Amino acid sequence: MGYNIAAGTRVITNAWTIGRDLLSWDEPTEFKPERFLNNSADFRGHNFELIPFGAGRRACPGIQFVTVVNELAVANLVHKFDFALPDGVEFDVSEAPVFSVRKMFPLLVVATPHTC
Repeated sequence: MGYNIAAGTRVITNAWTIGRDLLSWDEPTEFKPERFLNNSADFRGHNFELIPFGAGRRACPGIQFVTVVNELAVANLVHKFDFALPDGVEFDVSEAPVFSVRKMFPLLVVATPHTC
């Protein structure tokens, strides 16, 4: 692509920018989890439109473990509780301007145990 990078130069991939690429995603800054329902993009680093765990030889070695643990934790929470926003609170997905991505405002929810 016409770039000359000197030997020994440290190159850092900006996964945040890749995840917001207008060429890869429609409305990339909008919270739309349904965009992944009929999409072949995979978070395991096989598709370079989405690389939260990196890719190639430098990919996170704990990806399989964290995937299983997160799915188990979320499944248990959803099975046992109903979740709702507190009165007057809106769902805001704004991000804080820091090195790693995090929410600008904490997500406040009310968890009510299922009554079975």
